[in-house]
This record gives sequence, C-alpha cells and structure tokens, in this order.
Amino acid sequence: MGNKNKTISFRVNEDAFEALQDIAEERDISLSAVFRDYVDQLVEHDGQVEVVPEAELAAMGGDNEGEDGERTFPPTVEVPKSFIREHERLELEADHLREQLDEYKAYVNELQDRLEDEEDEVLLLDDLDDGDESYQLR
Repeated sequence: MGNKNKTISFRVNEDAFEALQDIAEERDISLSAVFRDYVDQLVEHDGQVEVVPEAELAAMGGDNEGEDGERTFPPTVEVPKSFIREHERLELEADHLREQLDEYKAYVNELQDRLEDEEDEVLLLDDLDDGDESYQLR
C-alpha cells in the first residue's frame, strides 16, 4: 500500500480564521494549502517550527538582518567554505562507492549466471579472468 492522505480538522476562532484567509489570499493559494505548507514545514523540521507575525519577527532582531537592518526571511546561515568542500568531497566519494558497488553486483550476477549455466562443471579461477577487467580475492 502507498501513502494515503489523512484529514485533520480543528477549530479556530473567527479572528484567526480571517487572518489565515488573508495569508492564503496574500500568497494566492487555498486555505488548505496554507495548512499543508505549515504541516510540511513542521514535519520537515521535526516540530521545530514557530509561526511568528512578520512585525514581531522584525522586532526580534538577530543575525538574519538584511542590508537595511531589517530581519530577512527565511533565515540564512553562513557556512564555511571548508564545510562545503568537505561535503562535495563526500558526495564524490559516495558516487564512486556507488559505482564500485554496481560493478561488484554486475560481477556477482555474471558469476551466478555462469554457475547456472555450468551447474555440473567445475569452475576454475583462471577461467574467471577472461575479460578486460581483473578481480582480486580479498
């Protein structure tokens, strides 16, 4: 079975409802989409989402200030270049390991096919090295 959508319902006072409608109109989306976006953010950030009015957000101050001194949204974080380089290096290494894994899987499949074809025959290690690739036992 795949993921099924579930329905959540709750009540809000009239003022909150009107404020939510204003948000939906401002973003030119449905009221349901406002809630879906909020729930998606809540799940993505493991419940660490806080809804704060923009006026209050600007009054908080902090590190996320733009050139004019106002707080920017969404918040930004400076990441050292060394962190980015290490991340890129790890991605390249992961890609390389995936390629190696694919090669090993292909080799194992080839050996299994040979075994199926030659069930009653003896398979000699020298016969395995008939291609361009070389393999080592570890």
